[in-house]
Amino acid sequence: FLSHSMFGSSNRPSAKRMRAAAERFKQLAPDVECDGEMHGDAALSQELRERLLPEQGTLTGEANLLVLPNIDAANILFNVLKMTGGHGVTVGPVLLGAAKPAHILTPSATVRRIINMTALAVADVAEAAAAQGA
Repeated sequence: FLSHSMFGSSNRPSAKRMRAAAERFKQLAPDVECDGEMHGDAALSQELRERLLPEQGTLTGEANLLVLPNIDAANILFNVLKMTGGHGVTVGPVLLGAAKPAHILTPSATVRRIINMTALAVADVAEAAAAQGA
């Protein structure tokens, strides 16, 4: 759960919201490892977390899912990561939390991204069908 705050270092509304979201998630899914609120670099570096706040947090290794405080932050990070780490190739964004996932294609989607999203949507449908016994 990403924020400008590190484990309570800020009491701004956005930090409180991310702190509450992390706590709520821990209540709903106690078997899923998660942590926050924290900075993005700390989420991706266990060494940094241990050096900065050795007594805080329970996350081990690097985060493999980043929860952002709002859609603006999520879109900005998505596009930065797409260009810096993904060489312009992405899978996503995918809207989660609704009754069913929503696979989103933006105007900048490449043919490769359309193929990636189609494959993901097919996998989601196959998983849903298997769960229903079809």
